[in-house]
Amino acid sequence: MLENLTLPTIFPIGAILFDFLFLLMAIPIEAYVFSNRLKFDKKTSTFYAISINLFSSVLGWVIFFVSEPILPIQFKTQLINYVFFNSFKSASAQSLLILTAFIIFFATFLMKFFLLRILLVSLTEKPWKKEEEQTSPRKKWRRFSSAKLQNTNLATTTLIANSLSYSAITIVLFISSR
Repeated sequence: MLENLTLPTIFPIGAILFDFLFLLMAIPIEAYVFSNRLKFDKKTSTFYAISINLFSSVLGWVIFFVSEPILPIQFKTQLINYVFFNSFKSASAQSLLILTAFIIFFATFLMKFFLLRILLVSLTEKPWKKEEEQTSPRKKWRRFSSAKLQNTNLATTTLIANSLSYSAITIVLFISSR
């Protein structure tokens, strides 16, 4: 199956430049949300926003270039027509595009959430060092409840940041299609 995969000879420069524009829009929006909701300073929230957006963008392009040769010829034709000419030949392609957009939104949200968690855990100071003193079950329960609340807050914040950045991108796509 993998021996039939080839790299494309033509790169969609317009789509790549639009993705760069989307990164320039998404990073400040998400950094602002991280700064306000997670109480990071501006430098830290910008670092996290840049990291998760660049990683998700690169992974998205890798998935695109790997999956494009596998697609059936009808989908490939519609995809190429949309990427290069910003138009569809059939009305059924628009419903497929909407479904794909929802899948991409939630996949990006999950990817950003897990990447942000990994960055937060890996960049904290000495997470492997445990307290030497004995902790009571009550303190353990409080710590567990606090970690659960922080995890929920991180997921909610990531969802809000991703939603706002995707909303801004959708507005730009809507304006550019007119």
